[in-house]
Amino acid sequence: MMTFSDFRPAAGTPGGRSHRPSPSPAATRLAGALALLVGLTLLAGCTRGGGGIGDGGPGADRASDGASTADVPVGSSQRTLTVDGRERTYRLYRPASAKLTEPVPLVVMLHGAAGTGEQAEEAYGWTEEADRNGFVAVFPDGINRAWAVGRECCGAPAREGVDDVKFITELVRTVGETVPVDPARTYVSGISNGGLLAFRLVCDTTVFAAVGAVATTLTGQCDDPKPVSVLHIQGKLDKTMPYGGGPGRRDNGGTGRNPVKIDGPPAPELAARWRAVDDCGEPKDTTDGPVVRTAATCPEGRAVELITITDAGHQWPGGKPNPPRAQRLLNLDPPSTALNATETIWQFFSAHPKPAGG
Repeated sequence: MMTFSDFRPAAGTPGGRSHRPSPSPAATRLAGALALLVGLTLLAGCTRGGGGIGDGGPGADRASDGASTADVPVGSSQRTLTVDGRERTYRLYRPASAKLTEPVPLVVMLHGAAGTGEQAEEAYGWTEEADRNGFVAVFPDGINRAWAVGRECCGAPAREGVDDVKFITELVRTVGETVPVDPARTYVSGISNGGLLAFRLVCDTTVFAAVGAVATTLTGQCDDPKPVSVLHIQGKLDKTMPYGGGPGRRDNGGTGRNPVKIDGPPAPELAARWRAVDDCGEPKDTTDGPVVRTAATCPEGRAVELITITDAGHQWPGGKPNPPRAQRLLNLDPPSTALNATETIWQFFSAHPKPAGG
């Protein structure tokens, strides 16, 4: 039986149970700046298509439970789903290229800490990719802008015992009631805290054919995971979730403590563990400027690939630039231009559906 080591958030991480000091002035300033970042990012974008928030289009602000395909407008619509007595929110994007007359692929995109589904929809280019390739995309919201991936991570959802694995699993099922989703082409992607949850989902469920994780790691137990295709994109200069493993930085450019502090394995070690799960062959390296791909082919058409960007930090490669004010306040790592993560992940997803009977 393949068992991953138990990688835990470092002691004292917000969301932990052993020590919760009162917020320092610096931490308060950081929290405000994070909220500002999200607000500015949302202002930088625009809501796409019909049925969006506040546009009065068909399906706006409407639960998808029990609805028919006719109730799914082209474009972006805000929806709700009740799980464990909580009303959860998410955005569903149906491109005009997805006719819904036959099963279509589904991508679940998980935002990072302090983000939202709308921010992820606008910042990372998934709706444009969906337009080009005819898949449906879902952008769920974490509780208080965070995801619970274990008892100590992250923030309010962890403290309150939120079951985000159950939420995302129920979300996929619910979307499948309104859209003809192909179970063999159902995928999950995420950045940072969202990437932590993406890895947790493929540790704990068999819902997804492949995972595409960015600027993240694995934390907690991952006992006997089932084979799955894995693409992990990581900047070698990431100080929040370090490429070499271990705790991330406590101080973010002198502005205060990071909202989460994760202690995970080195990215190459994590990739090697997934290769062992998938019984892959020896990996091969290819280099194109700052981009190094370490890729292995595995039985039944699966693959495990680590993409290292040698000059990138904690960011989504190819994403929208950070708002200038937030960039200054938080000393944020700019998105790398060496790679388009969304296009790269989709190419990986489309090449690695679930094998027949998988």
